Amino acid sequence: MSTRDLVKLLEKKLGPPTFGGFLRSIRTMNDLTQAEMAKKIGFSKSSICDIEKGRQFVSIELAAKIAKKFDVSEAYAIQCVISDSIRRAGLKFEITIKKQHIKKAA
Repeated sequence: MSTRDLVKLLEKKLGPPTFGGFLRSIRTMNDLTQAEMAKKIGFSKSSICDIEKGRQFVSIELAAKIAKKFDVSEAYAIQCVISDSIRRAGLKFEITIKKQHIKKAA
């Protein structure tokens, strides 16, 4: 089964990916409580809970910062944040984000 097929299967069973779900995954992969996660990124425990439950949203910049801090995909974090915004607007779009590779001048 390809990664794309697996993602489609998971979305069918669990719904579309959200930044809250992404944050919860990072937290549980690192065996952190919500309070421990909050301390690591400078948030309150209630903010972590609200983000995970989809009651609070984060900026693209903050999503990238959190992903970088935990050495996970910034592109996927950003994709989740933008997808959350699209769903909140009631639009039916799907996006894919890729990191841009810029060649440095010699």
